[in-house]
This record gives sequence, structure tokens and C-alpha cells, in this order.
Amino acid sequence: MGKKKDPNAGSLRIGDHWNAITIIAYSQNNPLKAIAEFVENSIDAKARHIKIIRGKNKGQHYIKIIDDGNGINDFKYVATHIGDSIKRKLKKQGASGLQGEFGIGLLSFWTVGEALMLTSTGSEGITRRLKLVKDNPGYKITEVNQLFESTTGTELVISPLLSGIRQLHGEKIQNYLASELRDRITKSGAEIRIIDKSARKELLVEPRKFEGQLIHNLPECANPHGDIYCELYVNDPSPENKIGLYKHGTRVIPDITTLEAFSRPPWKSDLIEGIIDVSFLQLTPGTRDGIILDEVYESLTVSLDALTETLTTIVEEYKRAEEETASKSILKKISRAMKEALLFLPVEEYGWLELKGKIKPKVVRSLTGTLPNDGNNSGGSEEPENVSLENGNNESDSIIMPEIIPEKPGDKSFFDFPGPLHSAIISPASTVLSVSKSKSFQLKARDKKRTPVEDGISVRWEQKGSLGKLSSETGEFIEFTAGEEPGVEELKAFVTENDLTIECTAVITITGELFGEEGGSEDGHKSKKGLPGYTFRHCPGELWRSRYDSERRIIVINNGHADFLFAAKSNPRKLRYITKLYAKELVLVNFPEADKDKLLERMIELQLYTEENL
Repeated sequence: MGKKKDPNAGSLRIGDHWNAITIIAYSQNNPLKAIAEFVENSIDAKARHIKIIRGKNKGQHYIKIIDDGNGINDFKYVATHIGDSIKRKLKKQGASGLQGEFGIGLLSFWTVGEALMLTSTGSEGITRRLKLVKDNPGYKITEVNQLFESTTGTELVISPLLSGIRQLHGEKIQNYLASELRDRITKSGAEIRIIDKSARKELLVEPRKFEGQLIHNLPECANPHGDIYCELYVNDPSPENKIGLYKHGTRVIPDITTLEAFSRPPWKSDLIEGIIDVSFLQLTPGTRDGIILDEVYESLTVSLDALTETLTTIVEEYKRAEEETASKSILKKISRAMKEALLFLPVEEYGWLELKGKIKPKVVRSLTGTLPNDGNNSGGSEEPENVSLENGNNESDSIIMPEIIPEKPGDKSFFDFPGPLHSAIISPASTVLSVSKSKSFQLKARDKKRTPVEDGISVRWEQKGSLGKLSSETGEFIEFTAGEEPGVEELKAFVTENDLTIECTAVITITGELFGEEGGSEDGHKSKKGLPGYTFRHCPGELWRSRYDSERRIIVINNGHADFLFAAKSNPRKLRYITKLYAKELVLVNFPEADKDKLLERMIELQLYTEENL
């Protein structure tokens, strides 16, 4: 006996075929997408020339699409096989370059107009016409007199257009097709022209060209399901910069960030535009402007991991360069605004951080006397502060020279020869450097008795960040040139003798200067007077916004603070924020004895006149 059927199990079936067709026809909610599908049918038919005509005849608006491609041989199959496209069968037979596969493209005319007439000359030379009417299950096929001079071709007419579609002008169709069918037009070589009779314009649809700079050497995005093609550009920040997701040259999703997996940096950056063409995505049949989020899609997200890392690096580098330019501009604007503010404020109340003492000339000292380092010092007997006569004890910018005594052969003591490498330092170990300025550094290697070690060693230099450039990566002496961005840079030197390597570090604080050093003294040397420079220190999570470093005479701004991050989203807001921090620090230092009420009054006063001139 056969197995008894389960009455509660079976196969799904369509209960009302016409209702299913109606649902399919109305699922396309974008009339421009419908027009793009009709054009794609022409491209699939190997058309070389495609015309889209928008006009009005006997008071009725219409859209007409004419091509010179391979005609349609079996209209009856088209009308009676909804959801069973001929293209799907051709793909199974090995045909490539075909886009449609659902057999429902023609039904999208319901979202454009009331009736469709499709006229085509098949391979046998007979011209036939198929007529479909919206909300009507019937179809009609008739033979007509020869319509085209060529033996093949197709004409599609939709008329009358729906009320809301009548203002669909030619330029809007042109722009949409240029993006939607960008690669399909390029690869097929088809010429698409739009004749807008209402506007009296003829437009050529050219594949969209991205305005940014092409990103070369993108990582390969391999996937076992098929090919992934990436064409991405870096452009100036704009909300218009989007990465589109394509399949076989046809745009599926205009903005990839609408997918949750890509709704994050760097994909959400407004710096990158372009296309990612994925051959194996499963489209949503109704609208064909969405994808199925299945395991194939999941494999795509994994394949793009390397690309995500590359784009992250590119976006960070661009923003860093942008911040350098913005900082330079902010510096100039604050400088100008502060100068203007000083014209309105009482000079006797704003000493602007005049510090005690004078800048003393740098000297080169020997055991036989004192010589000026720059040749301008009078060479007096007064010793400058903090200068030691012991070789190696002073790590400042002054250089200590030992007494020069002619040597005689055999006079050198055994203890004058250096022993094995024991320690090393960079001189200077800490320095403040203005943006765009240069500074020389020396590596000093010593043995256990602090005797200089000069032979048999190798020196290699590195820098931790990218706030400047080194003149060389090897050698005892190097020069560091700061970039345009303030910040804290760290130099490292690695000294090697035989199997021993010693590491030492120097810290460079790069500052932006507003006015530089102003004022003077009787001996002609400048005093430290005027507005200080500023630098950034990235301290996320810490509550301080800015601090005044009195020893180095700079304002340190925490560019990791939430307020700075918020202000940096807009250059005008960032400019005002930094100006407020300047006002705060200058008032706190310039009025150390004032109570909090007076400090707040001074801050308001300074901000008022400064921001007036920003």
C-alpha cells in the first residue's frame, strides 16, 4: 500500500492569480526605476541607439522608448509568463550581461501611465504590437505594417501618463539614468538620447563621472560566490558623496550606508564616493532596488573588511590634513581678532603675560673664556644662568667645549679611551618648536664613566607621530622640521654597539604662535611678552579643556574633550571655541589676584571684543 498523504501538508499555491499580478505591478514605487528597466531591456537586446521621447499628443502626455536592438519574437510568451522570464532561461544556457530575470519588468508601467503599447519586429521580419491596460487582465497582440526602416527594433509607448508623472522632465530622467545605468552604458556602448519635446531639449545620457580623486591600489576583495568590483574616489566633504551598490553595472542601492552593516565609519564619511559592483547579490524582485540579506550578503561584508581598513586610513589622513589647514586659518583669525581687541581695552590692565627676566644669549664656553654663539655678544665676564662647566652635565641648547690642548704622541692615558656603550641621550631631550620651524638634535653615547663613545656604534632614528619630518634616519646629528599642525611629537634614537642596543627619547612640543615675541629691553634683546602659542594634547575622557604651561609659555588644548569634538564639526564653531579657551587662560594668568566675579567679567570683556573681529 502507498503512503497515506497528510491532509495538513502540501505545496503553496496562488489562490487568485490576477490579485498576485496586481500586487507585483504596484510593487515598483519609483517611475524612474521603471523607465530604467525599459532602457535595460533595450540594452539586453543589444541595441546601439536608444531614444526616450517625452511629449504630448492630442492633449495626452506620453513617454516613448525606441531602440534598434534585437526584436521580440514571441509576444504571447511575454504576456502569459509573468514571473518566468526568457532571460532566466538564457542565463541557464550560458548567456551573460543580461540583467532582468523575474519577467515582471513590463508590469511596472502601471506606476507610469494608463496603457502600454509594445511594437517590435522579430527575427522573421514580422512587426507585431502588444497592448496592455492598467488594472485590466487582458492583452491583445496584432500585426502591423512595417514600422522601422531596419529589420529589427522595438518601440514602447506609455500613454496617457499618470497625473503625478507629467512633470517628469528630461533632465531628471537624464541624471537618474546616468547614475542608475552608469556601467551598463559604459560596457554596452549604447547611445541614449532624451528628446524632451515639451521643454524643446535634446539630452545625451552620459555615464556619471565622479569628481574626486581615484583611489588606486585598493585591496582585492575576493569572494567565492563571484566578483566584486570597487571604484572609489576621495572628494571634498559633501552630503552628495555616496557609495552606490551595483549589480552587473546597474545601481541597486544609491547609498550603501542604508544597510546596517555599513552604517558606520568610514562608509558614513562624506569624503568617499563611487561604486561597489557585486555580481552575486540576490535582488528583491518587486522593486529591484533592494537586496536579500542572506548568507551571500553576509559573505560580502566579510570580503570588504580589508577595504574598510584602507578607507579608514584614507579618511583619517584626509581629516588630519584638513585639520592642519584649518588650524593655520584659525591661528590667523584669532591673531587678527586679538589685535583688534587690544585697541579697545586698557593697556595698563592687560600686560599679556610679561614674564620676569630676559632671554639670555646662547653661548659657547671654553675653559679659556666665553665666546658669543652668534657673534653678537659683547663677551662680558658675567656667567649666564644654569650653565655648567662640567662636560656632559648640561643638556640645554648651550654647548660646552673642553680646553683644546695639542696632543703629543703617547700622551693619551689609558683612561681616556672609552669603554663599552653604557648609556645614551638625545640633546635636547625636550624642546618647544614653532610650526614649520626646524631644530637640530644630537645623539650622545657614553660609557659607564660618561666618556663619549664615538666609534663602533650605529644610530637609527624614528618618530612616533607624523607631525613633522626627519632629515635622516641614521647618523649622530639629525634635523627635525615641524609641520603645520601643533601637537606633541616624540623622537626615538636606537644606538647599537655589537649586540647591545640602547633606546632614548626626546619630546618636541610643536606650537602655533599668534604674535611671536614682542617688546624689547635696553640691551636690544626681546622679552617674552605677547600672546602665547598653543598646542594640542589628545586626552579623551579627561575633563580639562585647556591649560596654561607657564614654563614653556604655551596654551595646551585638549582635543580629545567632548566639547572640542563637538566644536570641530563646524569650522566657525571650532574657531569660537578655541578663542574662548584663549580668553579663559589669558585672563586667569593676567589677573591672578582677582576673585571669580572679576575673572568672569574680564572673560566676557575680552571675548566680546575678540569675537567681534573674528
